[in-house]
Amino acid sequence: MRRSLFLQVRQGIVAIGIALLSSQAIALEVPAGPVILVVSGKVGQTNVGDEAHFDKAMLESLGQHETITRTPWHDGVIGFSGPLVRTILEAVDAEGDDIRVVALNEYAATVPISDFENYDVILAMTANGKALRIRDQGPLFVIYPFDQHPDLLNEEVFSRSVWQVARIDVE
Repeated sequence: MRRSLFLQVRQGIVAIGIALLSSQAIALEVPAGPVILVVSGKVGQTNVGDEAHFDKAMLESLGQHETITRTPWHDGVIGFSGPLVRTILEAVDAEGDDIRVVALNEYAATVPISDFENYDVILAMTANGKALRIRDQGPLFVIYPFDQHPDLLNEEVFSRSVWQVARIDVE
């Protein structure tokens, strides 16, 4: 009887510990290199004031997802690689319905967060294995899996495919 109670208490403590750890997002480190993405707005994890700043290494550490697709802006099939946007939003503990993606030239598009739940949309850092430069629509480019989901081939989604991304505001 005594052993059974001990085991129940121990299991309860372990379960509470796991629940607490899983509910705590890993704190974001401060970028060591040049900042290439700033995420602000309704975010729970920040590392510079009330914003989350990312350098290249931090974005790479979120895992790289490859999307091989045609786009309206390129000839042929291109292999893009970068973190899933939903992974970035999870890393900053985003709490919103939409994001506003802002380019270096201040072009902006509002994208429903449901796009990132329904599709493997990436923030591409490379195309065909080469880093995206500003002249190549980089350093970051919102890429939808167009070939895998032909329903995405429309002007509304094209307008959400922001290139030269500098900032994401969670709304």
